Amino acid sequence: MAETFDYVIVGAGTAGCVLAARLSEDRSSRVCLVEAGGEDSHPFIHIPATVGAAIMRPRLNWRFMTAPQPSLNNRRIPLPRGHVVGGSGSINGMVYFRGQPKDFDDWVAMGNPGWSHREVLPYFIRSESNDSYIGSPYHGTAGPIRVSHIPRPNPMIAAFLEAMRSLGFRRCDDFNGPNPEGYGPRQGTIRNGRRDSTAVAYLRPARTRDNLTVLTDSLARRVLIENGRATGVEILRGNETQRVNASGEVVLCAGAVQSPQLLMLSGIGDGEALRKAGIEVKYSLPGVGANYHDHLAAGILMEMSNSASYGISLRATPRGALNLLQYALFRSGPLASNVFEANAFVRSTEGLDRPDLQIVFQPARRNPGTFPFPLGHGFALSVVHLYPRSRGRVSLASPDPREPPVVDPNLLGDPADLAPTLLGLELSRRIIAAPPLARYQAVEVQPGPKVQGAAGFTEYVRRVAATVHHPVGSCRMGADPNAVVDAQLRVHCVEGLRVVDASVFPRVVGGNTNAVVVMVAEKAADMMRGIPAPAPFELHQ
Repeated sequence: MAETFDYVIVGAGTAGCVLAARLSEDRSSRVCLVEAGGEDSHPFIHIPATVGAAIMRPRLNWRFMTAPQPSLNNRRIPLPRGHVVGGSGSINGMVYFRGQPKDFDDWVAMGNPGWSHREVLPYFIRSESNDSYIGSPYHGTAGPIRVSHIPRPNPMIAAFLEAMRSLGFRRCDDFNGPNPEGYGPRQGTIRNGRRDSTAVAYLRPARTRDNLTVLTDSLARRVLIENGRATGVEILRGNETQRVNASGEVVLCAGAVQSPQLLMLSGIGDGEALRKAGIEVKYSLPGVGANYHDHLAAGILMEMSNSASYGISLRATPRGALNLLQYALFRSGPLASNVFEANAFVRSTEGLDRPDLQIVFQPARRNPGTFPFPLGHGFALSVVHLYPRSRGRVSLASPDPREPPVVDPNLLGDPADLAPTLLGLELSRRIIAAPPLARYQAVEVQPGPKVQGAAGFTEYVRRVAATVHHPVGSCRMGADPNAVVDAQLRVHCVEGLRVVDASVFPRVVGGNTNAVVVMVAEKAADMMRGIPAPAPFELHQ
């Protein structure tokens, strides 16, 4: 006999953990959280500096690959997605950034009332515990997620910041304040030297409640729909098919790759494509899987004999031993850092209404191979184009839920997406040549000094560029015929079914996406529980 819950949530990732915790606060509601992966027990998840090693663990990562990308020399690009409680929030870089304020006003202009910056800011504030900006109206101090600066950043961070200053850029002391433009140190979701994912901050305390059930190692096969309403989820546990019923709502929190996949497996999507896949069409929603997009990045990689950067070398062995002891005894030192300690948001050209480039400084050498820790010493500047015009699609490869979908982000499909990255690479070389960084006498190893000008950088980008793993948009929020969910995140044409994750973003925000997913889930929980939205944010001078 299938068990019945008020809410069935598919995907214990960043959004699913928030939603399960908030919905189960109502002890009269029974909540079931379904996760295809296992528990978040692996130590690489929780030590910030081992993020690269966590991504490389097959048990923790779905290890998706994109379809061949014509504009990137037909390369298939890795697309890491978390296959574990905590989802991608258990293997990401722990960067905390809320997006540019104008991003959310754009969401409203695209037909989504209630999502302006003034209206979503209270949810950001609610979710965080941040003691770096005590007294600031833009931050919270009592939320579940710990947001903090790296206490003792690498000494090269100061050199990067001084290099940016010497080139005339403005400093930004709070990237989550009213104007996140400029350069500065950035914050991460790290508590006492350990990753503070939503699995840790939200779900772990909630699992003591007897009205919350978490099913791990359970792959969702399809949403069950009867008489126009979602009534449950069919799951695979081992070789056994089971049913989990929902008397209230089914919520998909499986992310920008797998939420549209699950809708299509359930008969919701482009009708012609579903029929070709041998799936009965329940509702034709052509926008399912469309509008998929991601941030593309390329970098300048430097090597040096100086051992100031993070890295493993004979010269740094005594320091490395001390760092291991620091972490073992006090959870401090370099192992408590996510390495991504500083960045800048800048405009590639004059006249833009907000920064369109993110320059990320990494005080560590990038390995040419697959070893997850930096061998030797150096640093890198990664250029991220924040507002791509290119749009792709997620489609089914098979009606079998165990088969990965086809993910085609169509990277650089729009030629206009190339120019900002080229300008960012030129800027990166200027930053590296500025005296504060030039004194390290580092050598450029990628792309190398011989690569010059737009033609050289274009070839380089097509050869090496990859995404920074911010996929969004494939179940787009909106009111037009190609939208998948409405402004309440309810799937058009199906009652009792919502999508709550990055797939609902109408357009990607201008930076890292994890904090925005937390906000979306916090807002969704209020909507589902009938709790009035907080008053729009007002700053009283």
